[in-house]
Amino acid sequence: MNLSMKGIVKSFGANDVLRQVDFSLRAGEVCALLGENGAGKSTLMNILGGVLEPDRGQIMLDGREVTFHSPAQSLNAGIAFIHQELNLINDLPVYENMFIGREIKKFGGLIDHKEELKQTTELFARMDIQIDPAAQVASLDASYKQIVEISRALMMKASVIIMDEPTTSLTDPEIERVFDMLRTLKKQQVGVIFISHKLREVMEICDRYVVLRDGVVVSNGDVKDTTIARIAHDMVGHDVRTEALAQSGGTGREILRLEKLTQEPHYRNISLTVHAGEVLGVTGLLGDGRSELFRTVFGDGGKYQGQIFLEGQPVHMKSVRQALNLGIGYLPRNRKENAIIKDMNILDNGSIVILERITKWGLISRKMQLENFGKQRKALQIKMESPFDGIGSLSGGNQQKVVLAKWLSTDPKLLILDNPTQGVDVGAKEEIYDIILSLARQGVAVVVLSNEAQEIIRVCGRALVMYHGDIRDEVSGSTMNESNIMRLATGG
Repeated sequence: MNLSMKGIVKSFGANDVLRQVDFSLRAGEVCALLGENGAGKSTLMNILGGVLEPDRGQIMLDGREVTFHSPAQSLNAGIAFIHQELNLINDLPVYENMFIGREIKKFGGLIDHKEELKQTTELFARMDIQIDPAAQVASLDASYKQIVEISRALMMKASVIIMDEPTTSLTDPEIERVFDMLRTLKKQQVGVIFISHKLREVMEICDRYVVLRDGVVVSNGDVKDTTIARIAHDMVGHDVRTEALAQSGGTGREILRLEKLTQEPHYRNISLTVHAGEVLGVTGLLGDGRSELFRTVFGDGGKYQGQIFLEGQPVHMKSVRQALNLGIGYLPRNRKENAIIKDMNILDNGSIVILERITKWGLISRKMQLENFGKQRKALQIKMESPFDGIGSLSGGNQQKVVLAKWLSTDPKLLILDNPTQGVDVGAKEEIYDIILSLARQGVAVVVLSNEAQEIIRVCGRALVMYHGDIRDEVSGSTMNESNIMRLATGG
């Protein structure tokens, strides 16, 4: 199916989100739709997916003009939208999620669970997906939930598939499996719109690219004719730094020391130190145990063996409240599920961990709350209209800054950042890197957990590489390069 969107215009009040946008997709190609958060990518795709209607413009499928008033109409026309917000029901098994809204019915109207399970099993086997179709979705981590979403789109036999940040939570082997699926789709003449902030992936898997900035197409062309630096420049409007930013090592006092920390099956015999003013990286592949390790440090990991020292004093971590009182902050890896509270406004999200401090006689002091958040808003340059707007009104990068503001308001001695730039654009990444390094200069001990080697290299003075719950080695200076990190992360 060949797709063409011409002269698309969309405004929300006085905010012109899309201004005369043209976009096209040929059958059997993967086209990257790129831009910073807030550039208009999601709005354009929501129009194609039937979630929104354009103010002006037209959508053509194989030369025939179509109009979508609902997602169901878009889906019936052969367009499947895998949203960044996963649309799965945790309390149902995988195979039932595969058929939500289009259940297979037996005679009499009952759902044919046996046939749904059979078809899901066959698809997973064909795509070499190692997921039990009968497993509860709640038991899956974010990476496998994403794979279920992609598989559901494949099950719908769509001619156009929109993938919004499909690899954000995936390991390298899982990403490669997704890319194999995309190559198979290309051979079957399925067109794919690939929305991603990971420009290396764009260069690997995409045929064409379109860059939006402030609701206007600023560049487009064949991927083979451009570079990562050129695309990044077009996205933000200026050159993006690529040099390593961190200074090696911290020279301050010891903040954290772990001695033979063990919690089977997640990690074992972990010994490390982090000093004031240092940015320590911990990397590997998803499932290496680093998140579980530092959740333990944050008092959220359950029972463990070994010893934790904070500023030279032994502590036994039992709760998050204890960690908070000891000066530890923790930004979790999945912002949408574990870091923000969707039903709260920006102000409450940014100050929820200090409510006791700003409460008098059982009532929250709004004045103190606004003053505290205002300082963080200014320091982190959070772009927003009103602090009383919903947290969902912000771009991914600004949501991440609000989560950072929440923890910085506690004046932490140790700040643990798990996947700190997940789902944010290249411009917001640079801003977050600057924040991390500024905190280190102020004497905060920072631990960055990330499976992106380039991120570790850019922002950390040294890094520990984990593999299956063990620390394989420490890298710094000339040994801190992508090939060495990947070798260690895969057991070398």
